Amino acid sequence: MADKDYTSWMDDQTLEQIQTKIAFLERASAELSDVVFGLHKEIQVLEAKLKALTDRLTGAQSDEVQRPPDQERPPHY
Repeated sequence: MADKDYTSWMDDQTLEQIQTKIAFLERASAELSDVVFGLHKEIQVLEAKLKALTDRLTGAQSDEVQRPPDQERPPHY
C-alpha cells in the first residue's frame, strides 16, 4: 500500500508541475502575442511614414528644374 501512495503522490506532483508549466507557457505566449501585435502596429506606422517621405522626395525631384552647369547651385543650398 505504501508503494501505491508514493506512486499516487508522484503522479499528483508531476501533474501539478505540468499544470504549472502550462500556465507559465500560456502567460508567456499571451505576452509575446501582445509584443508582436505592438511591433506590427509600429511597423505599419513606420511604413506609412517611409512612403510619405518617399513620395515627398520623388515629388521634390520631379519638380527640380535642370539648370545649365554655369547656373548650378552649390551643394550647400
